[in-house]
Amino acid sequence: MTCDSAHSKSLQQNYEKRPDPQALTSNADPSQNSSTGVDYEPHPEKSIKLEPERERIVQSICRLYSGSASEEDMQVYAEDAVYDDPWSYCDTRYKIAGQWYGIPKIMASSKTLKTEVISSKPSEIIFKLQQEYTPRILHFSKPVNSLITLTLDEQGKVRYHKDMWNEKDYSHEGLGKVLKTLNGDHLTKITQPPDSLRNADGA
Repeated sequence: MTCDSAHSKSLQQNYEKRPDPQALTSNADPSQNSSTGVDYEPHPEKSIKLEPERERIVQSICRLYSGSASEEDMQVYAEDAVYDDPWSYCDTRYKIAGQWYGIPKIMASSKTLKTEVISSKPSEIIFKLQQEYTPRILHFSKPVNSLITLTLDEQGKVRYHKDMWNEKDYSHEGLGKVLKTLNGDHLTKITQPPDSLRNADGA
């Protein structure tokens, strides 16, 4: 590992937030929670109101989840941003674009049904997302709830995007991390995002 890549990895780790899902989402009435003690279903009426610039970020992220795959929406990410979910780990904006540009290829539709912003701090936005996916092969629609944590850098760009599907945070070690990184590294060869989203060094 070169000095530059080690420095970049260190910065990425500094930007990663590890939210406490139970503290953020659980209800006083246990019957309203899942078996793991969390409630990832958005309740829009409880959503924290965001400043216009932050609202624009959330809207861009939701459009990407919905298959927009646009260069304009991708500009909310810093060049060295990280995307982290159970299946993928991407450590540049171009690799992240590989994930979003893949949605229209595998989904007949992807719709944001509702959101709820539950935390807004100077360096982070956390919101619940309910997304309805309809695969091209099965044509069976299924709503999926998740907890989205966006860490922002000093320029207001998304530097770390964590998408949690259950109450557990992610391990960045072992075979799971290897497979996630391989997915992030190589999906761009299939989805072919615009070269304009690459970093200055071509990554």
